[in-house]
Amino acid sequence: MKKTILAAAAFALTILTPISLAAQDAAEGAPSPGQIVAQASAGEWVRIAAEDLLVMTLAPDDDGNPRKVIIQLMPAPFAQGWISNIRTLARANWYDGISVNRVQDNYVVQWGDPNYDNPEATGEAKPLPEGLKVMDEEDYVASRKRGMDCDELVCVHWVSPDAKDARQHDAYSEYTGFAHGWPVAGGDVRPLSRPDGPIEVVGVPIGYPNSFWPVHCYGMVGVGRNYSPDTGSGAELYTVIGHAPRHLDRNIALVGRIISGMEHLSSLPRGKGELGFYAEDEFDKRTPILSVRVAADLTEDVQPAFEYLSTESETFAQYAEARANRRDPFFIVPAGGADICNIPVPVRRVADDD
Repeated sequence: MKKTILAAAAFALTILTPISLAAQDAAEGAPSPGQIVAQASAGEWVRIAAEDLLVMTLAPDDDGNPRKVIIQLMPAPFAQGWISNIRTLARANWYDGISVNRVQDNYVVQWGDPNYDNPEATGEAKPLPEGLKVMDEEDYVASRKRGMDCDELVCVHWVSPDAKDARQHDAYSEYTGFAHGWPVAGGDVRPLSRPDGPIEVVGVPIGYPNSFWPVHCYGMVGVGRNYSPDTGSGAELYTVIGHAPRHLDRNIALVGRIISGMEHLSSLPRGKGELGFYAEDEFDKRTPILSVRVAADLTEDVQPAFEYLSTESETFAQYAEARANRRDPFFIVPAGGADICNIPVPVRRVADDD
């Protein structure tokens, strides 16, 4: 994502819009979303593979405190070419010694080689390792025509056709929901049916979208690129630190999300240069990145361990409904719906990884 942030499944897709207003009738003092998650059974949590975790170590802060950021990479079929490149770059130690070069308020933090297409570059760009993949723009979106079949999926609820008239309808897509722990949007949903009619669960049609894609929620990580047809290699990455810039969906590759240490990025000083790049006289504001490692390559004693609440679980369904209809004591009027980015998937550190 250079000067212009132009700025992305073979999964179970649970669509959460619209959400019933019946929750307004719940008893006073109902549990908060956090309390619901705290009661989830151990079997409802999914361990994140160490191969899907990146450990990014920033230079210590001004007080000498260590700063570590953990990134979870997306599973197939999303962005696998870029993710392959990211693992290659990490294993070649290419990210070591790069820096955070751009912090734009209410938008993104971006890191990479400060001498690569940076308006304040002062030297030669770092050579990239050999063997990096080159992706097409069509790879921003997963589509059935590219080999997916519902027989390979667990197809679950999607919104009814009249959802477009619901006040909580997504402004950027036909449908939104969650696919194996990730927020996604979709379009051109194809219903499942038998000879006697559509397949329904509790009166709701089920089916799958012919195309779907990850969405730009807070903390999501994407690949910087220049003007089309460039799609970026993964050498430059960014994370969202403000209001979800959903207009970037399907325009840039999303590859993961920050699951720990977000405060080390969101609190960095804003750049005064174009689009939040640090200006020539702000060189000292660039935060050095000491290393980026694939967690699977670390020894077990320092390997981080995290898990997420299964988005196909009963507890997640209760949690999502509670996020849309807050009725714990502080709240007065349930909203009756929730934006996809206002239902963050719970992720927690596994207690025995320290």
